[in-house]
Amino acid sequence: MEYVTILLVFGIALLVGGAMMGLPTLLAPRRVTAVKAEPFECGKDPLALPEGRFAIKFSTVAIFFIIFDIEVVLIFPWAVQVRPLGWPGYLAMLVFLGILMLGFLYMWKKGGLEWD
Repeated sequence: MEYVTILLVFGIALLVGGAMMGLPTLLAPRRVTAVKAEPFECGKDPLALPEGRFAIKFSTVAIFFIIFDIEVVLIFPWAVQVRPLGWPGYLAMLVFLGILMLGFLYMWKKGGLEWD
C-alpha cells in the first residue's frame, strides 16, 4: 500500500510538471510583432536599449534571499523537535547548514554582497 501511495504522488508530480511545461507552448502567442519583441521592465517603456551585458547582481541578491527563506522554513520544524531527534538530528542540521553556507560563500566570492 505504501508503494502505491509513493507511485501516486510521483505520478501526480509528473502530471503537474508536464502540464506546467506544456501549457505555455499551447497557450503562447504564435505571431511575434516588433512591439511584442521589444524589451521592457516593470511595464514601463525602456529609456534606452542595453549596450552591454546585463548585470547579474540582482539575481545573486535574489538567490541570497531564497537561500535564507529555505533555511528559515526548514530550521523552524527542526527547532521544535530538536530534543526528540537527539544527536543524529543535530548533526543532520549541521550538514544542512554547511551546504547552505556553500551558497553564501559562493555569493560572497562572486561579489554579490558588495553594494558599490
